[in-house]
Amino acid sequence: MAVAYDGYETLKIEKVDGILTIWINRPERGNAMNPTMNKEFQRIWLDIDADPEVDAIILTGVGDKFSVGGDAQTLNNPKNYDPLSKNGFRGARRAISNMLQVEPPIISAINGDAVGLGANIALLCDVSIAVRSARIGDPHVRMGVVAGDSACVIWPLLVGPNLAKQYLMTGDLMTAEKAERIGLINELVEDGEAYEAALKLAKRLQRGPKLAIRWTKHALNKMIQQQFNLAMDTSLALEQITLFSDDFQEATNAFLEKRKPSFKGR
Repeated sequence: MAVAYDGYETLKIEKVDGILTIWINRPERGNAMNPTMNKEFQRIWLDIDADPEVDAIILTGVGDKFSVGGDAQTLNNPKNYDPLSKNGFRGARRAISNMLQVEPPIISAINGDAVGLGANIALLCDVSIAVRSARIGDPHVRMGVVAGDSACVIWPLLVGPNLAKQYLMTGDLMTAEKAERIGLINELVEDGEAYEAALKLAKRLQRGPKLAIRWTKHALNKMIQQQFNLAMDTSLALEQITLFSDDFQEATNAFLEKRKPSFKGR
């Protein structure tokens, strides 16, 4: 039975001829992720998994950003850091776990900047295609917190531990061109062409042998699952600790006051 995909507020879902597109839909906030979106990212993968009509999935953003990551408006709300909350770390773990279980291939069309959790969700897709103007990175450490939103899962697998540590410890963003060169993304296209490139690949995969494609993905995802089991809980727990550090509070105040933070290492 087909799934209706009703009730989504921050995600726009379109299904055409077996290809389902998830549009991250908060363009007025750079498609930043808020608690509602976190819950919807937990749910969408379950809905897709229950829909036999989906052959391939495209994940992209509305407007000129893929996703800038967590919404800065939630920085001072302690409820967002409750480890047992469906909006907090338990929810983040569940969203990634559910995503890794989805059978149809997932292609990210990175139509603009992909930052923090936005970058990590894009990179966890089976294939990632980015426009030339996009910047990609995870600047968690610049806010005084551990890069716990699955960065420690997927980055080392894509670029190796040393490059992963370089970018995750500095929080630097990179150009899409560099991301392609080091193997962080699969393909670089001109601005405005990411969705069409993703759709072309989705249609090609749709025409292919479904069982062979899905089971190849399943076998390869065992390695990602292993890394998820190894690093996800640890990185989330350490992120939780740093969210109550003086450095995080200083970074939050500096962000809101539009100044550079002065970190004390505590």
